Amino acid sequence: MTLDQALAFAIVIAMMGLFVWGRLRYDVVAMIALLAAVAAGVVPADRAFAGFGDDIVIIVASALVVSAAVGRSGMIELVLRRVGPYLKTTGQQVFALVAAVTLMSAIVKNIAALAMLMPVAFHLARRTDTSPSYLLMPMAFGSLIGGIMTLVGTSPNVIVSRVRAETMGEPFRMFDFTPVGASIAVAGVIFLTVGYRLLPAARKGTASIEAAFNIEDYTTEASVPPDSSIVGKTVGDLEKLAEGEVEVTRIIRGHLRRFSPSVRRIIEAGDILLLEGEPAALERVVARAKLKLAREDAAPGKAEASDEIGVMEAVVTGDSLLIDRTPLDLRLYERFQINVLAVSRRGERIKHQMRAVQFRAGDVVVLQGNLKFMPEILGELGCLPLAERELRLGASRRSLLPVVILGAAMVLMALNIVPVAVAFFGAAVALLVTNAISLKEAYGAIEWPILVMFGALIPVSDAIRTTGGTDLIAGWLSMAAEAMPPLGALALILVAAMAVTPFLNNAATVLVMAPIAAGFASKLGYRPDPFLMAVAIGAACDFLTPIGHQSNTLVMGPGGYRFGDYWRLGLPLSIIVVIVGVPLIAFFWPLVGR
Repeated sequence: MTLDQALAFAIVIAMMGLFVWGRLRYDVVAMIALLAAVAAGVVPADRAFAGFGDDIVIIVASALVVSAAVGRSGMIELVLRRVGPYLKTTGQQVFALVAAVTLMSAIVKNIAALAMLMPVAFHLARRTDTSPSYLLMPMAFGSLIGGIMTLVGTSPNVIVSRVRAETMGEPFRMFDFTPVGASIAVAGVIFLTVGYRLLPAARKGTASIEAAFNIEDYTTEASVPPDSSIVGKTVGDLEKLAEGEVEVTRIIRGHLRRFSPSVRRIIEAGDILLLEGEPAALERVVARAKLKLAREDAAPGKAEASDEIGVMEAVVTGDSLLIDRTPLDLRLYERFQINVLAVSRRGERIKHQMRAVQFRAGDVVVLQGNLKFMPEILGELGCLPLAERELRLGASRRSLLPVVILGAAMVLMALNIVPVAVAFFGAAVALLVTNAISLKEAYGAIEWPILVMFGALIPVSDAIRTTGGTDLIAGWLSMAAEAMPPLGALALILVAAMAVTPFLNNAATVLVMAPIAAGFASKLGYRPDPFLMAVAIGAACDFLTPIGHQSNTLVMGPGGYRFGDYWRLGLPLSIIVVIVGVPLIAFFWPLVGR
């Protein structure tokens, strides 16, 4: 072993130890490792930041933007309204989501399947009060095992097929991977359906904003336009559409007639409805029923950049300008270009239209306006802004467009017309250009610490290869396998591919390991096919770290995972893959003979 090899191995081992230790955040650990590798000379200074231009960084960032746009499109709610009632327990949710992403990953790129279903997981988790951490990592692992079922499911299969064509004159065909891959996938889905319990619940060390400020349900005002889907239907129908999360407290008709509505009262076009519920539930029912929020026809932002307009929550203080006055008295829109979208008052139900609500100290209001000027306006009004949280009341985008754009990107990837990075990047740009997601929302959806970690780690991981460390490992493998029985040698290659993948990424692992495995098999008198299959499966099944595959990286930030969490679920799943995969490979692809 040379000095450079020893230094590269030492840096990687120390880095992994810091990751598992968990006292330093993962992006800081990655940056420390990169500086150490440059200082040791195993990463050239002019290549230190090459990782930030790697395709994987672009794929992960773009996939997060696309996933956020799909989640904001409203299409997910339509799906959940049909399947949600059948997925009441966490186990049922894990099974449905993992099975779906596993099947999809067999025919499209696994990261594309995961990106498409992540919003479903978030909406389902929020609706059923399930921790997202129980859903996202099993889904990521499901996308990996689903990818091994067909030639196009994952990059390692394509590369292994090419190596087979070079060594044996014929590539693997589309479904040559299916017998072994499908069996592993079934075993994996079964395990993940119960194994999610090994994961920690979401780490949320602080109470929610609602709990901290004792915010009760908001009341908002919405008008019923003629094209609303609720015209001619009853109050009960509207509340059913809201799945019991929103209550109609008043109907105002003809500016004079007010009703405390029964569930059988018919809603007419032109009615003004006072709706009570949580902001997210109010946003959903307004969008589903095609209602129009109060003053939305005069909403600021028609002539301004859409990403500058947003909503903010604030508390009316005791010396506020709003006290004992209404929005109409103050002419809030004319003077400050803000709209009052909703009001929450502790211990009392709001009974008036938004323009006629007389504010009191302690009221919590949702204001819509230009976020750049909102802090100054709130200070002038004597209101205290609450800690920021995602509110989309008054900013709904109900459109099939994000799903169509993602579908087009998936088709382009499946047909190998464009690379994965280009397809996802193009989809993200198309969503921005069509205003399916605003620039602010897009930047907010990206998990920047994850990208920093990835960009810093790629040169460090590559140092194992450039210093000759992978060749050294291959030599050790050959010596160890010569004394093993056939199945042991096959298992060794599969485990080695699993172990190397986090440091090379799965495509690079196959490029390094596949020729070694083919030569290794010939040297021992075995057929290359089973060993090539072992490399493909091992490289595709990296469950132990967040850095070996984009799918694992994609869920790390949104799921609130730490580096060491991947071992909890990934190690037993890796063992299952080895136990199930090795004998099946040997059965379907005999080591000797035809």
